[in-house]
Amino acid sequence: MSTKQRINAFLMVFGLAAFSLNAQNSILPSYGNSRTGITGMQFLKIAPDARSAGMGGNVLPVVNDVSSMYWNPAGLSKLDTNKLNFQFGHTAYFAGIGLNYAGTAYRLNSSTVIGLSLISLNTGDMPVTTEFQPFGTGETYSANSTVIGLSMGKNLTDFFSFGITGKFAREGVAGVNINNALFDLGFLYDIGIANTRFGVNISNFGFNVQPNGSLKTLSLSGKQTLTEFQTVSVPAIFRLGFAWDPIKNETHTLTTTAQLNHPTDNNESFGIGGEYAWKQTFYGRMGYEFGIDETGLPAFGIGVKAKRNFGVFRFDYGYNNKDRLGNTHRFTIHLSVL
Repeated sequence: MSTKQRINAFLMVFGLAAFSLNAQNSILPSYGNSRTGITGMQFLKIAPDARSAGMGGNVLPVVNDVSSMYWNPAGLSKLDTNKLNFQFGHTAYFAGIGLNYAGTAYRLNSSTVIGLSLISLNTGDMPVTTEFQPFGTGETYSANSTVIGLSMGKNLTDFFSFGITGKFAREGVAGVNINNALFDLGFLYDIGIANTRFGVNISNFGFNVQPNGSLKTLSLSGKQTLTEFQTVSVPAIFRLGFAWDPIKNETHTLTTTAQLNHPTDNNESFGIGGEYAWKQTFYGRMGYEFGIDETGLPAFGIGVKAKRNFGVFRFDYGYNNKDRLGNTHRFTIHLSVL
């Protein structure tokens, strides 16, 4: 790739990033300095995989497995040469909430990979409380959320790749449902100097939707059934990340990342992450995010990868801590075959 082609690709990525950022701000405006609590479907912001958890979510420019469909679909093009990849994950979230994840990716040719993903969140049964019965009415309700995504990642050159995901998301709480169609768009660019690269991504690009269903409430005037609700927007987020490998040889690889996050429903944040690999077999990870509302200990994680006769097996664990909310544990299994 010539120097001129590199410069053109670099400018194109930044141009598309700026367009994406302007587009999301025009469709989902920031409402001044405070944007907290203006969107629904918050489960879309919960990372499903353990590798990203161990790096504090700062993985945008280095994703290269099935979890790319969540973080940056351009990363699908960086999957290993095996044709078929599977990934399964479980997140033990706060307050007994569980999030399960499954994804599969298939390599069409040397430059194109397609994938299908499913994320499901369930809170379990929770007691119904009211102003008049704060300890419970004897009834229960639950929240269930699901998102299904179809992705494609493609290498345009040896240095530049892009990806796109179309998603259908559904959130249900106590008989009220929200359905929405969303899109993700991502890019990866290998700068080609000193093992550096960067990535750009916009996730959950969608429009306001009207909830449907009914909700029974109790007030001073008696029982009521609500059937009309305000429209709900989605938590779109723009990310820009850089990665550098200060150490890279057959035995040791050290990868560092820095990432800027611009959500439409909260303040901007900045994070750093790191991953050490010994012979591409054993992994240690750490990361931290600055500027978020709820802080805690730095994230960390471990992983192991083994090549088998059928392909590659990998297991990852990620740990996150929040001062008031507690701990989150994530487990992920990755298989590649054929």
